[in-house]
Amino acid sequence: MNKLFLLLFLATLLFAKNDNCDFKNKIYEEVCQKAVKNGVSYKYANAFLLSNFKTKKFDEKSYEYLQPKHIQTHRKNEKKANNTLVKYISEMVTHLKEHSEVYDFVEAEYGVNREVIAAILIKETRLGKIKPSHDAFIVFNTLILRTKPNSQREKWLLNMGKANMVSIITHCYKRGVAPEACDLPSSYAGAVGIPQFMPENFVFAKGYKTKIGDLTKLEDAIVSVANFLHQKAGFTTLLEWEKVGDVAQIESEWYDFEFNNEQASFVYALDKNGEKKYECFSCDKEELQHLREYAIKIMSYNNSSNYAVGVMRLAYEANKLLREELASN
Repeated sequence: MNKLFLLLFLATLLFAKNDNCDFKNKIYEEVCQKAVKNGVSYKYANAFLLSNFKTKKFDEKSYEYLQPKHIQTHRKNEKKANNTLVKYISEMVTHLKEHSEVYDFVEAEYGVNREVIAAILIKETRLGKIKPSHDAFIVFNTLILRTKPNSQREKWLLNMGKANMVSIITHCYKRGVAPEACDLPSSYAGAVGIPQFMPENFVFAKGYKTKIGDLTKLEDAIVSVANFLHQKAGFTTLLEWEKVGDVAQIESEWYDFEFNNEQASFVYALDKNGEKKYECFSCDKEELQHLREYAIKIMSYNNSSNYAVGVMRLAYEANKLLREELASN
């Protein structure tokens, strides 16, 4: 009798958890509610948020890397990466030739330069050669459970973490993947696939000649980056390389400027709220306005001046090499 009562009690408890979003953790309640609003079933959302495979594991390394004290290191590493990646220009050009068909398609369909897309893929995962080693959901779960909303940045981190958890649950539910099998290898920041999309940007993933985009496939990654820049950044017209100047020289001058100005931005004089002021490198330089226009679009992908400058440098060098090879043939 006691065993029967226990089984009935457990069954009732399980059923109750499957038809609502009642959790002791209020953040999980919010994540569950938003996932259900996206069309996810209560049963699936509960199974995901009660899974030992997902919510009982923690990624302390990723959490540590996301702390403010590492921001300066990230900036230095971005510069180092830009300088290091220049040696892969010939590899990037080979890639552009091998995938000319899909690049022809995205330039015509989305108005995004092939060199810019390839430069982003080089910077993110070296065209898929760098394999992520974290689990996206565990990264964000650790973040929301460890972060206290004591500052604007911490509040932003919490909201970002919750939004990406909702996106992951929704993504796997719509693809019929069980919570325990919903493995999305990611960077320490939770970015996924060859183009390193944050899960909340999965909506921009598109396939090449397929209905569903697979961010682990190079052709789909190319189309997805083009679609992201087109839809989110308003990248609709091809950048004109003859108008950007010598990007290698501009990059060098920018690094000197950034070193001498603590609050420096390549493209902005004010933050998006119009409150924080920056020392703007390109704002008052007429000859840099075409480059600035497209750097702003690239910063929709990664809001870092050094990231945008690095992408433009790689894209510029690849375009130059392509033109040189064409002229010599």
